[in-house]
Amino acid sequence: MANTFELSGTLKVLEETQTFASGFSKREFVIEVPDGKYPQMVKFEVVRDKIDLLNSMSIGDELKVTFDIRGNEYNGRYYVNLNAWKIEGNSGNRGETSEDPQPSSFDSSFDSEPDPSDDDIPF
Repeated sequence: MANTFELSGTLKVLEETQTFASGFSKREFVIEVPDGKYPQMVKFEVVRDKIDLLNSMSIGDELKVTFDIRGNEYNGRYYVNLNAWKIEGNSGNRGETSEDPQPSSFDSSFDSEPDPSDDDIPF
């Protein structure tokens, strides 16, 4: 399945990393997505090397999650996972894939002004 999706919300749950006997590792997290009167709690997972994307995130952070939908069957039961592979936070925290451009040294040498969007006010 080649479809990619994005969803934004507030980080509500950040589980510990789970490592299985096979060596496979995953970490699950939940974001709250506004949906009118009843906000939705949506669970995602990151696997293997993508687990590090969550290291700089904290409960309450606003996130934009880019993910794929994965489904499988096991013993006659069907499962669906939302597999996150890019996570952007509101405070400049970014979990990225290598397809995002890196800033050049030329750009950073002329950028001495503080970023007005990098605000520490909690409201």
